[in-house]
Amino acid sequence: MTVKEEKASLHIHVYGRVQGVGFRAFVAQQATHLDLKGWVRNVGRDQVETRAEGTREALDAFLDKVKRGPSVARVDRSEVEWGECREEFKRFKVRWF
Repeated sequence: MTVKEEKASLHIHVYGRVQGVGFRAFVAQQATHLDLKGWVRNVGRDQVETRAEGTREALDAFLDKVKRGPSVARVDRSEVEWGECREEFKRFKVRWF
């Protein structure tokens, strides 16, 4: 198995104008397109949190998209934590809590 095919997980916090601009739907669409599993949710007033699992290659592409967000969003900063893939999730979904 190459490094690109290795499975991993990402935990991302994104701050800025990321609520009320379709950010969660954008993240879910990107994750589904890349065959990632996990979730995304709003946190506080200006933060979105996401957990995703999949191949390292797909997660790298996902992280690039999430850091930019949809065109109407403004990402001021992000915090990223890589980890082991535990295969906790069956699909990617938007969480409401």
